[in-house]
Amino acid sequence: MSGPLLLQLLRRGRAAQRPTGALSGVRSIIDTSYSAHFMDFGRSSIPSVMRKLVVNKLSPDFREAVTAQTVAVPTPGDAELLVRNRFVGVNASDINYSAGRYDPSAKPPFDAGFEGIGEVVGLGLSASSRYTVGDAVAYFGSGAFAEYTVVPAKESVPVPAVRPELLTLLVSGATAYIALKRLGDLAEGETVLVTAAAGGTGQFAVQFAKRAGCHVIGTCSSDEKAGFLKSIGCDRPINYAAEDLAETLRREYPRGVDVVYESVGGSVLQVAVNSLANRGRLIVIGFISGYQTASGIPAFRGATLPAKLLQRSASIRGFFLPHFVGDYREALGSMMQMLAAGKLVCEVDRGDLSQEGRFVGLESVFRAVDYMYAGKNLGKVVVELLPPPVGNKL
Repeated sequence: MSGPLLLQLLRRGRAAQRPTGALSGVRSIIDTSYSAHFMDFGRSSIPSVMRKLVVNKLSPDFREAVTAQTVAVPTPGDAELLVRNRFVGVNASDINYSAGRYDPSAKPPFDAGFEGIGEVVGLGLSASSRYTVGDAVAYFGSGAFAEYTVVPAKESVPVPAVRPELLTLLVSGATAYIALKRLGDLAEGETVLVTAAAGGTGQFAVQFAKRAGCHVIGTCSSDEKAGFLKSIGCDRPINYAAEDLAETLRREYPRGVDVVYESVGGSVLQVAVNSLANRGRLIVIGFISGYQTASGIPAFRGATLPAKLLQRSASIRGFFLPHFVGDYREALGSMMQMLAAGKLVCEVDRGDLSQEGRFVGLESVFRAVDYMYAGKNLGKVVVELLPPPVGNKL
């Protein structure tokens, strides 16, 4: 069959197979020219409409900025996948995104959400060389807070199954892995302080620092979280609700800490700076304590900062994951291997202990954001958007 004839058949909405022989084993091509021909791997038709979250107003108040809308299910282009989202991850930065802080030129409306995992239910012709309907994929990109999302095939990550634990690696795990590797300069025997250590990214920073042979301190807000931190290798959990963080660090670590993995900002950042050892490195991966304010930046008394850094030959380094895309594939591959070998804990919080129960359905993303900002989560906050298709074994 000639190439032009094949394309004509596809445009008529008929599925086609590539020729056998030298190309045997190549996956079938699924025509997604028309929504009527979208088929999931359970052979049930894709609906014509879906729900998604859209930023309609720039505001650090997520509920004020974002609304749920019913829209047509999108059609993937030639090199794209249509993913049926099963789980999506909630990040502290979702508020920065809805406030327009990442891209000041962005004007509403635009889609919300950074990361998702689900099944391929439709794809373009070029994308079919690598994927087929029914494949499990994860992705890191905008527009994840939707029942279906179109994702470039080259930016998708094939995964063995649609498990929420794998979702923890896309942003939270990758941030900790790359930041500590590229900016932490960890050496065996050093002391590492991880703030918000029982959260989505903190849990990974604890584990990676411990794998590097470091003594790890982790801050948290409850005895339950302190117990979890001990279970993943944290040498000294500090429950700041029961202990004074600054006093504890001065008393137990008089020479200071070598590396700080910091995501809280404000007064916690102040304590971290004052606790640096000679040649200490402080990595700023966020400052969640200020995200819900108008400026997004918590107050910080930095007038003496240059003198403190100079006196200790210390440094403060900022880390923003999109600036390190060249490290992303290696980081994700390495973490997947650790997880498969049982050497990495990926704690997921699906809201089971929240007042209204587990986070299920698109509307529960709002609850999940509130839950995280209330500091109630233990691990990565994940929302289940859609149940698995009938007969799905993933």
